[in-house]
Amino acid sequence: MMTLQQAPDGPQLRDIHLPPSPSWWPPAPGWWGLAVLVVLVLLLGIWWWRQRGRRRKSHRHILTQIDIVATRHAGDAAAFAAGMHRLLRQTVRLYDAHSVHARDAAWRAALAQVAVDETTLDRLMSLDAAMYRPGAALDEAAVTAAMHRWLAGALRKRDVDRARREPRHV
Repeated sequence: MMTLQQAPDGPQLRDIHLPPSPSWWPPAPGWWGLAVLVVLVLLLGIWWWRQRGRRRKSHRHILTQIDIVATRHAGDAAAFAAGMHRLLRQTVRLYDAHSVHARDAAWRAALAQVAVDETTLDRLMSLDAAMYRPGAALDEAAVTAAMHRWLAGALRKRDVDRARREPRHV
């Protein structure tokens, strides 16, 4: 048997060798795309987290205003009712600008847009009467609790309504 190296009339072949292994840098285009996607998701997550923090801070500020009014005007039913009513009007303006000047049944309908029970609505409607009657009886603790429930629901409703109105950019 004759080997290839001893063949007098053929080419002399070398042994098979593998090409060098690919370098880790630069990565393939797919890895670049994945890196861009990860960075975008991280930036979007950071933006969402910051927006959520701002919203929560704003909500906390509005809800603490209830306690400030309650402590500032404790014992003075007319001033307490006026302060709480002002907070209601400011919050209603945030999600329904046309309801700000509503009175009586229209005002109750504006407040009823937020999902709360009838007792809460009755307590909030009692603010109108207590503002203008100096000797009106008003359960300040119950009204304060009703304000917390209603304002928390109104702020959630505003966030949901805003999310529905804004187009999604994906």
